[in-house]
Amino acid sequence: MSYELVIFDNDGVLVDSEPLSNTILAGYLTELGHPTTYEDSLRDYMGSAVHRVHDLVKERTGQRLPDDFDDTLHSRVFAAFERELNPVDGAVEVLEKLAADGRPYCVASSGSHERIRVGHRKTGLDRWFEPGIVFSAQDVGRGKPAPDLFLHAAERMGVSPARCVVVEDSPLGVAAARAAGMDVYAFTAMTPAGKLPGATAYFASMAELPKLLG
Repeated sequence: MSYELVIFDNDGVLVDSEPLSNTILAGYLTELGHPTTYEDSLRDYMGSAVHRVHDLVKERTGQRLPDDFDDTLHSRVFAAFERELNPVDGAVEVLEKLAADGRPYCVASSGSHERIRVGHRKTGLDRWFEPGIVFSAQDVGRGKPAPDLFLHAAERMGVSPARCVVVEDSPLGVAAARAAGMDVYAFTAMTPAGKLPGATAYFASMAELPKLLG
């Protein structure tokens, strides 16, 4: 199919943020008395908006996280981004090709707009993403696996969901794309294909993506 819009997830697809953010999240939850390993954090929270952390902790323990949880978490994550964040290998080349070919694209992330901006500025990806093509779960209220964010991005970009393809790397993101009625190409650099059921296709290196897009 010749897609009219490529929708990128951000964390783990464009910026190599998942190891940093999940290490920090696991450590902070453990510090608060909710023992969490890095592997636990990847399994439960990768690809999700921060409200999922609150929801799962409340569901599992009956306890609420502190009122300043989000602010503290974001402060720690953003500080790590400023020190260590890099673009995903090959992401710049993919964006360059899409721009050169005149193919519309956007980003739709579970992260906040501030998180996206901080990461893009640090990695230099901000040159590829003007504000009008950046969408966050903040815009719709419900994060992945709900389809709302991807449907919102498609509507704002003026493209039918059936003519969109999503580039994702998390089970929640793949599920959201499928629920939105979109094809989804699953990036398996961090998560094996067996844990990303339902994807239209799988790829392990960004160098493979332009050929998949056709």
